[in-house]
Amino acid sequence: MGAEAADALKEAEVPAEEATPTAPEAAKDDVAEEKAIIPAPAPPPASKSEDTEPPSDDSKAVVVFVEKVSDKPRAEEAAPRSSNDRDIALEKVETNHRNLLIKAWLDNEKAQAENKASKKLKAILSWENTKKAVIKTQLKKKEEELERKKAEYAEDTKNKEAIIHKEAEEKRATVLARRGEDMIKAEEMAAKYRATGVAPKKHLSSPRESVINTLREAWADAPHVRMEREASSPPAGAA
Repeated sequence: MGAEAADALKEAEVPAEEATPTAPEAAKDDVAEEKAIIPAPAPPPASKSEDTEPPSDDSKAVVVFVEKVSDKPRAEEAAPRSSNDRDIALEKVETNHRNLLIKAWLDNEKAQAENKASKKLKAILSWENTKKAVIKTQLKKKEEELERKKAEYAEDTKNKEAIIHKEAEEKRATVLARRGEDMIKAEEMAAKYRATGVAPKKHLSSPRESVINTLREAWADAPHVRMEREASSPPAGAA
């Protein structure tokens, strides 16, 4: 009897498993099926006379399937969204639109700033080149002016050197002329002393002293020395 009951339970479980819907179908229809296996009531105790009789078919277990429909019907789940959901969706759309406008505005502002800065940089570069050109022109003019002044100064220096050389030549000529006169005078006096037979009474000076005296006389006869002497001397009417 126990083996027959086990076979009946197995046979009851097989159709129950076949009737169970798959997980996707249960999620799609939103219906939860519950299966409950209700065992048959225990048979009354058999009498001694019945122990010898074979068991009847009614002693087999009876399986009852109970399907439990989900609390929420499908119509309620298919209902439209609430006003709060619509507000959230609209706010999201507006936010995206606003972000696009802000991005476009930002790109435009950046482009304007870039163009403005580029124009200013070009203006600064032009100003720099102009100033450099002006400075180079001024430097070139200064160099030309310095070259002109240098040439003028060199010419003036040459003229002064020529004047000094001329004065030196005049002084040398004066000294040489005085020397010639002194020699002629000395020769005449010597001839006179020889003719008269009288010796000169003047003290004889050394050649060095003679040269010094000659230079002093030549210096005293120089034009600038005469001018200084005349300027320092009082006028004739003052006496």
